[in-house]
Order: sequence, then structure tokens, then C-alpha cells
Amino acid sequence: MLTLKLINEETQRVIRGLEKKHFKGAAEAIAAVQATDKRRREAQQQLDQLLAESKKKAAEIGALMKQGLRDEADKAKAAVAELKEKAKELETAMDEAQHQMTEQLCQIPNIPYDEVPEGAAAEDNVVVKSNLKECDGTDTVGTWTTNPVVEAARLPHWELAKKYNLIDFDLGVKITGAGFPVYIGKGARLQRALINFFLDEARNAGYTEIMPPTVVNAASGYGTGQLPDKEGQMYHAEVDDFYLIPTAEVPVTNIYRDVILDEKDLPIKNCAYTQCFRREAGSYGKDVRGLNRLHEFSKIEIVRIDTPEHSKESHREMLNHVEGLLKKLELPYRILRLCGGDQSFTSAICYDFEVYSEAQKRWLEVSSVSNFDTYQANRLKCRYRPEGSKKPELCHTLNGSALALPRIVAALLENNQTENGIRIPAALQPYTGFDMID
Repeated sequence: MLTLKLINEETQRVIRGLEKKHFKGAAEAIAAVQATDKRRREAQQQLDQLLAESKKKAAEIGALMKQGLRDEADKAKAAVAELKEKAKELETAMDEAQHQMTEQLCQIPNIPYDEVPEGAAAEDNVVVKSNLKECDGTDTVGTWTTNPVVEAARLPHWELAKKYNLIDFDLGVKITGAGFPVYIGKGARLQRALINFFLDEARNAGYTEIMPPTVVNAASGYGTGQLPDKEGQMYHAEVDDFYLIPTAEVPVTNIYRDVILDEKDLPIKNCAYTQCFRREAGSYGKDVRGLNRLHEFSKIEIVRIDTPEHSKESHREMLNHVEGLLKKLELPYRILRLCGGDQSFTSAICYDFEVYSEAQKRWLEVSSVSNFDTYQANRLKCRYRPEGSKKPELCHTLNGSALALPRIVAALLENNQTENGIRIPAALQPYTGFDMID
């Protein structure tokens, strides 16, 4: 969440940032936080005065008793007792104000960096790089060469999955419901190959592999900003008050909740493979067909904890890492800088990676790489102690998908189909154990 220091010292910049994110009632929300904070500080000031007065009177009691002034001592004791009751009331008022202010802050999103473009929705995002151009189906573009397959042979991945017995969507409906596919044979092996490939690439880039729980408590959800769950996208086990994770970002980042790190240990670089669960409430139509939008899916996440001075460099390194994966998979891709209105609640800046679907003739998002500045760290109380300083400061947190599997699998199947089957990219063949699906 936003810090009070930022809100109070740079109020207008915060309001402008929230408006850039199209947060309704930005000025009113910030004014409400400041009013609650004022009430809390006034209660604190009164409490401090009462405690000082109570301490002074308590010291007088002993002196009065020594002088034999029992009546005056009893009056002083009564005054101290009264002051203590008033102090309890002020402590309650202060705690209530603090609780209310925390709730208010949790409802306010992060503010975007200056370089985040203006805009309200996905169509306002800015393409910063692409290795795909308009071509006749045979041109080499960047590191990607389109396959010389006639248009009639370009099948969507759900038809290819059925043709080659890779994924059974109907069986998933029988076992669980729509959005829970069953991977079979080479389809299952392709999934496992991608997971191992992505993990090996992350480890080679200096990330420490973590195997976290896929179920978290409410405190973890609040720590990274998934809770309060305004869109109702998290699966909730109500009896135990546990949540199925929507991304490994949640458990991995929460490793550092209530932790003070040493500056020399930063940046911390973790990666994790997990199953992820999202209700995807309100999703319907052609955009959810096949692997396009699932309720359960596999994903490798990279997470960094860093200093404010180095976090932008970390962000660039993460972007380069994800781009390198797509290059090795020989996929057509583009990178978008998200506009203010299309950013997540918690991010300060975010880049999306999309791969092109040859059969569907559209772009599929496969990764978001975000810098959250101090927003998550303030919720988590994730801090570091700068060298030569005793006072801890808030860290910056960052994460990104490296990568999410479903749409990568869709793009691999659709973009690599040939007359003889589906070609496996060279970088993936040591992991699959086969070079063709036929």
C-alpha cells in the first residue's frame, strides 16, 4: 500500500497518479486517509500528554505519603486512576483510527511511474518491441521464420490437441469442470518439458528455486495485494480461511513478510514452479476456448526483492530474461508497456509479453513483468538495512511470469504445425525427448 509519508508529502502527485490509473474518487480517497491519520495523531498527542501527567502525579503520591498527607495522596491516586481510564479510551480511539486507515489504504492502488503511458484500456497499451511484421508467410522476421503451411492447414490448438491426442478438454469437464484440461501422452510430456526448461533457464540466470505451498492464508493474500479480492478471482477454502494461489508471486514474496534484510544480500532472486488457480469470473466466448483461459494452469514465476536504487535495473534484467525464453522457443512475440488504466492494482509499471497465434490470428498474453516499487513491501513490512545505517527502509518487489504454460503451448502447437506433424523447437528437444508430434 502507499506510505503515509508519500501521501502527506506528495499529495498532488499521488492524486495525479491515481487518476492516471483511472481510480475513481482519487482526491476523496486520499483526503479520507489524511483525515483518519489526523484523528489518529490527535489521539496520540492527547495520550502522550495524559501519560506524562499521570507519571507526574504518580511521582507526587510517594512524596505526599512521606509527608503524612494521606488525604492529598488519596486524591492524587484517584486522579491517576481517572487519567488511566481516559488513556485507555484514547488508546482504543487510536487503534480504531489506525485500523480504519489501514482498510482505507488497502482500497487504494499503487501509483504508476511517469513513463507509464496514459490510457484507459488494453487498446491504449504501447508496443515497444516486436519480432513479427506483416509478411507473405515465408519472410524471416527477427529470429522467427513463419512456417510455409497453407492457410487451410492452420488448425487451432484445440483441434490439434484432439488430432494428436495431446489434451482432453471433455475429460477435464467430466472430472472437474470447464477450464481444467487433462494432458495426455506427448501433451503431458510437453508440459513437463516446458516446466523443466523454464526452471533451468531461471537457475542459469541466478535465480534460486523455491517449491512453495499452493494454498496460502489471508495474511499472505493481503501482503501481495490479492486481498481484498475485488474481482472475486481467488478460490477460497472458507472453512480454514485458506486461498488457492493465483500465482507463485504470493507465497514466494511472502517469504519476506516481516523480515529485515541486509543490503549486501540484495537483490534476492527466486523462481518457482506452481499450479495456479483463477476463477476467471465473467470470462466467456471465443477468447476462453481451449487453452486460452483456464481455471488451473502451470506457471514458472520469477521474483526479486531489491533496493530502490537498483530495482529498475532488475526490471530490465527480468524483461530480457523473458524475451530470451521466447527467442529460444522461436515464437513470434511482442512487448507492450501497459497504460495506466490497464495496469494491475499493485504495479507501478508493467510490461506484457504476447505471442502470436497463427491459427487464431491474434495475440495471446503469456507474461506480465512488474515493478511494484514499495507498495507490496509496505504491506509486507519487507525492509532492508542500508550499509552504515541503523534505520531499515522499505524494499522494492518485482515479479514476472517466466513463463505461463497454457498459451505458450497453444502458440507452439499452432505456429509449428507442418504437413508431417508439429515441430518441437530445438531448445526444447532435449527436454521432450522427441522433435516432432505426429
